[in-house]
Amino acid sequence: MELRTLRYFLEIAREGNMTRAGERLHVSQPTLSKQMKELEAELGTKLFRRGSAGLRLTDEGLLLRRRAEDILAMVDKTQDEFRALDDVMGGDVSIGCAESYRLRALAEIIHRFRHRYPLLRVHLLSGDTAQVTERLDRGLLDFAVIVETPNLRKYNAIELPEADVWGVVMRRECPLARKASVTADDLTGYDLLSSPQSLAADFPRWCGEKLDRLHLVGTVNLFYNGTVFVRAGDCLLLTFDRLADTGEGSELVFRPLSPRLSSKMYVIWKKYPAFSPIAQRLLGEIQAAFGKE
Repeated sequence: MELRTLRYFLEIAREGNMTRAGERLHVSQPTLSKQMKELEAELGTKLFRRGSAGLRLTDEGLLLRRRAEDILAMVDKTQDEFRALDDVMGGDVSIGCAESYRLRALAEIIHRFRHRYPLLRVHLLSGDTAQVTERLDRGLLDFAVIVETPNLRKYNAIELPEADVWGVVMRRECPLARKASVTADDLTGYDLLSSPQSLAADFPRWCGEKLDRLHLVGTVNLFYNGTVFVRAGDCLLLTFDRLADTGEGSELVFRPLSPRLSSKMYVIWKKYPAFSPIAQRLLGEIQAAFGKE
C-alpha cells in the first residue's frame, strides 16, 4: 500500500467524485480508477458505493479513511520534523488545548520564543481531555493542555499557575443575574448546557447528588458555541470565567458558582517523547517559566 495511493483515496473520499478528485490532484480519472481498483484488490474489499449523488464510502472505506488520515498525518509530521533537524530557526509544534483564558500564559511564552526562532509554526487543536490526549497518544501532537488531573504513569506534566473558576453565563435580564453567585438550588428549573467532561469530572464534586436535579438539555465542547445558544435565550451555560464577553455593555453576564468550583490546568507530554529539536527547545522554555514537572 503506497502513501500516494492513500492520498488519492482520501481526496476521492472528500470529493465524492472521481473526476473532481482527479482535477484537484492533477491526475487523470482513468489513473485514479485503476489505483482504487488495485487498492480494493489489495485489501480484498469494496471501498466505494456508486449512487446518484456520487461515490460513497462503504463501512470498510470509512475505516480506511480514518486510518489513512492518521497515517498521512504522522508521515507529514515526521517529514516536517526531519526537515527541521538542520533548521535551528524553526519547525512545527502541535499543541492540543482545552479552552481557558490561562492559555494566555503559554501564548506569551511562545510569542517570546518566536523572536529567537522566527520560523516556528505552531498548530493548535481545541478539544476536551479525551480528544487531545488521544491525538497525543497517537503521536499527532507534541503537547496537550488539559483541565483534568493527568495520568502521571503515561505523561509528564507541569501545572500552570492559578486556576479556572466555574460559573454560569446567562443573559443580563435573567433573574439569576441579580445574584452575586449561583448555587445548585438556584439552577433548578433552568435549561443548562455544559461540556461532557465537566459533567463527569467537575460538577459531581461541586453539588453531589443535586446534579440529578439540574435540567441539562445538551452538551458543548467549545464554549463559544454555547454562548450563541445563550444569546438566543435558549439556556444557561456552565463554563469557565473569562471565556465569554460578559463585560459592561454585553448582553451576557457571568456569575460564579457557590460554593466555589475551580479547575487546575496542566501542560502534558508523553513519558518518552520523540521531540523535534524545536519542540525540545520549547519544552525547555515552558519548564523555565512554570517550573520542572
